[in-house]
Amino acid sequence: MSRPTLTRILLPAAMLALLGGCSLLGSNERSAVTIYSPVVRIQPDPSWPKVDWQLVLVKPSAARVVDSPRINVRPSPSELEVYKGVSWAQPATDMLDDALVRGFEDSGRINGVARATTGIRADYKLALDVRRFEADYRGQATPTALIEVNAKLIHVVDQRVVADRTFRQEQPVPSTATADVARAFEQGLQATTSEVVGWTLVSGQADYQQAQVTPARLRQSSGK
Repeated sequence: MSRPTLTRILLPAAMLALLGGCSLLGSNERSAVTIYSPVVRIQPDPSWPKVDWQLVLVKPSAARVVDSPRINVRPSPSELEVYKGVSWAQPATDMLDDALVRGFEDSGRINGVARATTGIRADYKLALDVRRFEADYRGQATPTALIEVNAKLIHVVDQRVVADRTFRQEQPVPSTATADVARAFEQGLQATTSEVVGWTLVSGQADYQQAQVTPARLRQSSGK
């Protein structure tokens, strides 16, 4: 499996506030903020099936506190804070959305995949809810990068839930340095992406073969 690439960008805090759509309380406008931008690439598993059906990805949902460019950290079970001086280039839902689109495209196992906003006719849609995207100390000296995502694969015609699964990735962080925290998230995001792509292809293909679904591309050509 290829290694993910973590990009770091330095931006003034004032510019970060504009990008994030919120103010940075108590920040010095001249101070620099490190922006982390994970780039995820996955390698297809030979066991993944080659499919003939089409898929759309619904924009992932998340609670507002999760879907933020700030990097969340949980120092204790009842506390949720953010790291100072660092940020993601995108909110968690956008990072996951981009990683999955690239993952399906790069897998070589499915030709018809796109975001729901493109308007393509599809056989299945993938709906995701990001439940946790945070560094959790759990009483330890160093945190764990925790990603938890619920995925539902839905048959478009009858809105039937074909498969439902919650994915959870935990990546230990070797230190308290934010660069190590970001790198652990990058590894977790890559693993999550690979798991979701494989699970979607396998689950969709099993339903497709059992239900003998007429592919959307054929329904479209026949006008049905």
